[in-house]
Amino acid sequence: MGTLRLRNICKRYGAAEVIRDLSLDVGDGEFVVFVGPSGCGKSTLIRMIAGLEEIDGGEVLIDGERMNEIGPADRGLAMVFQSYALYPHMTVRDNMSFALRLAGVPRDERNRKAAEVARLLRLEGYLDHKPGQLSGGQRQRVAIGRAIVRKPKIFLFDEPLSNLDAALRGQMRTELARLREEIDATMIYVTHDQVEAMTMADRIVVLREGRIEQVGTPLEIYRHPVNLFVAGFIGSPPMNVLPGRIENCDQTGVQVSLPGNVTTFVAATSDVVKVNDEVTLGIRPEGLRPDAAGVLCGITHRVERLGAVSLLHAELDGGAGVVAQIGAIDEVVPRQRISLAIDPAQCHVFDGNGKALVPVGSRFPGAS
Repeated sequence: MGTLRLRNICKRYGAAEVIRDLSLDVGDGEFVVFVGPSGCGKSTLIRMIAGLEEIDGGEVLIDGERMNEIGPADRGLAMVFQSYALYPHMTVRDNMSFALRLAGVPRDERNRKAAEVARLLRLEGYLDHKPGQLSGGQRQRVAIGRAIVRKPKIFLFDEPLSNLDAALRGQMRTELARLREEIDATMIYVTHDQVEAMTMADRIVVLREGRIEQVGTPLEIYRHPVNLFVAGFIGSPPMNVLPGRIENCDQTGVQVSLPGNVTTFVAATSDVVKVNDEVTLGIRPEGLRPDAAGVLCGITHRVERLGAVSLLHAELDGGAGVVAQIGAIDEVVPRQRISLAIDPAQCHVFDGNGKALVPVGSRFPGAS
């Protein structure tokens, strides 16, 4: 295993700065996921760690050793890409052991190590197959096996599942989680898929425009997003947002008024908001439920039946659209009048700059 420290690293392409004064620590044995929208810099960042992109400022340290001037082959890392990048004319055994062959490892030892990794990845029956004879999931496992056989300090994964269909992605997420437990390795994983981030990570790093917006465990980031960007990016469906105004505030929380003479109390405080300030109220879909006494009223648009739960899409009287996560047996049909109750525990308040107010009595994970 290995540790990684990024200290004030920068990357520029001409006048465009794509990674901006970024610092991060990854501990020994951690599974850290970089997530963010397209163009946020996550793939550039992992390539800088790997040595495939030059660093224009700052330091990359692996196990405390500066890597800026060290080539990719000598950093003790292994990288798995979005494309499998397997040699089509080679067998699975030869693909997985190719790096050992280049290193001069004897054939018998190469074959033994390839067989060990094949058992770990449940590929022992395919060692003599060529990539064209394998499914997409099997080819991705061969690519992962090629990385494992090198016994790197840190594994780097750059959107390795994006070429697979939904069923295979789910299967491979399970395989990667099992693999991580068996080899007890430090892993850094890049994805745009928040489901992958939420289900696999020890910690998530949310990136936007080359900067870190927030670092935390999946539940920390879901429950306590530091700003509107993180709140809208993490969560599927995304958080509902409604314009509001501070009606009252004290050390216990804030009373927020919404369009339509609706008010709700949220146990969150901040020194920067005061009465009459404009704010944004965020409500997770599970924080809304059909209730005849509910304060949010509108018309249902459609209901998505997903099995155990359903997603109710509605337009409120003020014109705002919301999504409520409801039970599968709730009798709701499109184009009907509905009232929705708000669960204050699922609400967040964001000031005029989009920064979240601090939940009362909770440790609030700040942006890195």
